[in-house]
Amino acid sequence: MAKTTVRKSRWKKIAIWISVVIIALVAGVFAYLASVTYSPSEQAEAAMKSDDQVVVSEVKNGYQFEPKGQDITQPNVVFYPGGLVEPASYAPMARALAEQGHRVYITKMPLNLAMFGGNRADSFLAEHAGERFVIGGHSLGGVFASRYAVTHTAQIKGVFYLASYADDGGRLDGTNLSALQITGSNDGVLNWESWEKAKSNLPNDTTYVSIEGGNHGQFGSYGMQKGDNAPKITEQEQLKQVVHALEEWMKSIKP
Repeated sequence: MAKTTVRKSRWKKIAIWISVVIIALVAGVFAYLASVTYSPSEQAEAAMKSDDQVVVSEVKNGYQFEPKGQDITQPNVVFYPGGLVEPASYAPMARALAEQGHRVYITKMPLNLAMFGGNRADSFLAEHAGERFVIGGHSLGGVFASRYAVTHTAQIKGVFYLASYADDGGRLDGTNLSALQITGSNDGVLNWESWEKAKSNLPNDTTYVSIEGGNHGQFGSYGMQKGDNAPKITEQEQLKQVVHALEEWMKSIKP
């Protein structure tokens, strides 16, 4: 009886030790991810505030930017952030599109990684059933936005990629979806070889836009990204060109 009690006590201690180790490991992972995650710039933080043109609100799975005092221009826009980039970093782009009349959603991802929240656009589409959407993302976000689009073609009419591409799980060739590819000529983070190969996964009529002097990080507003090249244009100029390309592309999408 004494031996049994000793064994139980020993296993209890081992279980407690294992639990402590697991908690420490998980805490360490969260701490590491937090340390390498990019935060929004002051400009991006300012763009998160509502004003007399755009109403910004926190909704399930993200943030909504809606034009104030005007009719909504379809399609609605869903955006998946780049890996380890806080969603508010894309507020300047979302605001600019909302000022043009679009309802825009920036998705909040678990651990700021789209691979863990690929279906989070569900709540946005459900909120406006019957309306048209386009979806896209920056870098890793674009990959998972594309995967989402191919299984939701009833409402989603197009996919846009900012320094990103469609992998085999999100290939659009053979679908009726429209596609827009935007890159920056000074991008030092994008895997250009993979990007080139992935062109075969896109429709033949895909629109390609290259922003001369643009880099990877300036598709958002969070400062210089590790491994990126210095831009030759300002963040504001890159944003202007991105928004213009998106507007022209969305106008070309058939109802």
